[in-house]
Amino acid sequence: MEALIDGWPEAPKMVARQMLEEYGAPNEATPTKLFWYRNGPWKRTVLTSDIVLHNFPTPHSDFLTQYIDYRVPVGMFDMVGQFDGSCLVDRTAGEAAARCDSEAMNILTLHLLHDLVSGKTTVEAARKTYAENAAGFTLGRSAPYAERFQFDIPQSGTEDPDEGMIGGAMARQTVGKVKDLLTGTEKPVGG
Repeated sequence: MEALIDGWPEAPKMVARQMLEEYGAPNEATPTKLFWYRNGPWKRTVLTSDIVLHNFPTPHSDFLTQYIDYRVPVGMFDMVGQFDGSCLVDRTAGEAAARCDSEAMNILTLHLLHDLVSGKTTVEAARKTYAENAAGFTLGRSAPYAERFQFDIPQSGTEDPDEGMIGGAMARQTVGKVKDLLTGTEKPVGG
């Protein structure tokens, strides 16, 4: 592993060493990414040498993405985006993820996502709570929201496969296609 991460930027390389110490060898590895599955509280962990610049709550680089099973109601997606652009939601898979520079900050992000979804906080309050907990954790003070999950993480059943709509559309389009063939004209789809 050390040879694989040798050319990585310093911050992802340091976190790679921490993750290797905490969770052992990754389940998969490429020259730019390490993957762990079902490691600790996480459904999946992806560590990359590629960094994304992020200014909330202070300028830093994001490169560690960690996933849990979690259903976020569709009507709350905008609120999640307003809270933190590195809080990621996948409706179909039923997953939520946090992308930051440390596991502690990912735990903090997902705690506040849970508080938003459950109605315990607002976007503005979540952003302030994040900043306070991140600062406290960085200074070695108590920051329970960054230390470990304090809510039950679902282990499955969070998927949302949505609803099929193609059946009616196929029937309408088939009728239109037959008309096109019989009349020799073609109308635009949806027209």
